[in-house]
Amino acid sequence: MVIHKKKRTFAPNCLKVTMNKRRNKARSRRGMQVVTLCISTTMVLILLGMVVMSVMSARNLSEHMKQNLTVTLMLTDSVTVNEAHMMCRDLYHRPYSHSIDYISKEQAQQIQIAELGSDPTEFLGFNPFPATLEIKLKSAYANRDSLEWIVKEIKKDTRVSDIAYMEDLMDKVNTNLRRISLVLLVLAVLLTCVSFSLISNTVRLSIYARRFVIHTMKLVGASWGFIRRPFLKQAIWIGVLAALFANGVLAAGIYGLYMTQPGVEDVVTWEVMAVTAGSVLLFGIVITALCAWLAVNKFLKMTAGELYKI
Repeated sequence: MVIHKKKRTFAPNCLKVTMNKRRNKARSRRGMQVVTLCISTTMVLILLGMVVMSVMSARNLSEHMKQNLTVTLMLTDSVTVNEAHMMCRDLYHRPYSHSIDYISKEQAQQIQIAELGSDPTEFLGFNPFPATLEIKLKSAYANRDSLEWIVKEIKKDTRVSDIAYMEDLMDKVNTNLRRISLVLLVLAVLLTCVSFSLISNTVRLSIYARRFVIHTMKLVGASWGFIRRPFLKQAIWIGVLAALFANGVLAAGIYGLYMTQPGVEDVVTWEVMAVTAGSVLLFGIVITALCAWLAVNKFLKMTAGELYKI
């Protein structure tokens, strides 16, 4: 009788230990799948964030370079300092002007002496350099078509003896920036497709391990929406967590640029960083949720025989 009692008490304990081991293994396996999915999603979101930041920064770089293109107005010798300042005030209110600098004859002489290392007035007997107005155009007007009518308008002023600007450089800048923007756009589309494929495969593998749980829930009468809900919630949380990690890595990279590259703040602005962070978060949520939706639907449509075959 004693032996019989030991067998009756030992069997349930052994079964509990076995079930607990299996349960712990299943939890550990699901935990590793979640960690793997989070890491892979984070890596993909970092790449997407870099592309978004590059596209946004390229636009700012375009505007910054266009606004640094200068149109130089050389004034006649009869123009006084007061008249030059009045011209500056008048031109500043024109729609194409971003900023205007007045350089007097004496300032132009000092600049040339610093660049040439000699004073031309010593052998010429007079200052040959004219006073100038340097107009920096707004980015929308820094193109060949706009410059044509701007130059025609300014040349009507008899106080302007000549106008100089780098037309070829302006055309090259506009052409190169258009090419860079096109390349970045194509890269963004390709990377989005690749990222969707990678995340979709990772999500499908994580849901594949629970395909029989999905089938069991379907057999007991659970609706498809009820079955999907926990998988979608998990996918969204993974997307949010991966987006936070990705934004942290991108923020560290931007901080490093700020510390080592002066002037980067003119290109990588707070608006660029905000749009990048929002895009990464949106991508993380949408892509993971959409992949989970598609993967769960795939297994919901399968019969028991099809589940065993895959």
